[in-house]
Amino acid sequence: MDIIIITGLSGSGKSHAVRHLEDHGYYCIDNLPPSLIGSFVDLIARSKQKVRKAAFVTDIRGGEFFGELKDNLKDLKDRGIDYKIIFIDARDEVLIRRFSENRRAHPLGAGRTYAEAIETERAALEPIRRVADHTIDTSELKNADLAAAINRALGGSGEASEFNVVVQSFGYKYGIPAEADIVLDMRFVPNPFYVDSLKHLTGKSRRVREYVMRSPEAVRFIDSIVGIFDELKPAFVREGKNSLNISFGCTGGQHRSVAAAITVHERLLKKGEKAVLKHRDI
Repeated sequence: MDIIIITGLSGSGKSHAVRHLEDHGYYCIDNLPPSLIGSFVDLIARSKQKVRKAAFVTDIRGGEFFGELKDNLKDLKDRGIDYKIIFIDARDEVLIRRFSENRRAHPLGAGRTYAEAIETERAALEPIRRVADHTIDTSELKNADLAAAINRALGGSGEASEFNVVVQSFGYKYGIPAEADIVLDMRFVPNPFYVDSLKHLTGKSRRVREYVMRSPEAVRFIDSIVGIFDELKPAFVREGKNSLNISFGCTGGQHRSVAAAITVHERLLKKGEKAVLKHRDI
């Protein structure tokens, strides 16, 4: 099993790190007492659910439990359980600014200033920092940069491991999908609903798709959308976005939008994209 232990300074970005790991298939648990890591690994091993990747966030919030981390990690090694430690850090002045801007209390803040709490936490974390496999300083990193740094720490190229596309059809009469990132209107295409032989079919029918794609405007539109996707995908990845929902709409969500969604889905698959096709209103 691939096990990652995330730890580090409060406010350094551990929550962003664990969300990135979740997006890439890791089973994640936040604020897990170190003494329970081994027990949870055993539980996963006995479970029928096949968990191949797990990440645990353990830090100063665990109080006295966190002081046992080194002993617990040694126990894991003695049992032959391998793991990587990623330590998330940031400069003191950056941490102080983040706490001030977010108006959050530091876990060690009782009776201490931010600077004093950070100094106390840093001293407590120093032993685990020295044995960490990777240390990532987020002082100057955007979320996308942090994700790339984690990918590199895990042996990747620093780029997102996969980009997921959902291509969806819908009917405007039922509302625009809330999850849509890009909404495209197919109502400029002649409507198969008004052709008696096509009226009771849907865009899943090849006859309907051929009718829709007989429109030169529809062909140019689809070509443009695929081209725009090719141009935008690297920018989305650069900003840390690893999924995109492209939604095609027509009046009832039966004919034109379905035909367009199927056509674009097929084009993306041929290009090697990881794409899923959904028809909301059929």
